[in-house]
Amino acid sequence: MAVTIKVLIQPNAQNQYDVTEEDLPLSCPMPQMYLWNSHPRVYLPIQQTGWAKCPYCGAEYTLKS
Repeated sequence: MAVTIKVLIQPNAQNQYDVTEEDLPLSCPMPQMYLWNSHPRVYLPIQQTGWAKCPYCGAEYTLKS
């Protein structure tokens, strides 16, 4: 039986994250991030402006095409 190990991203470690269409709908922390030491998940509206800021941790997300 093969085991797949997923590498998780440390939340709140950066102030700026680049995201793509694959990351939508965008949430902070993102699904690829550890949750044990982070804030509650909040969904961020990034599709219209291409930029969003998390109200909890202040992380900024930029949508790259």
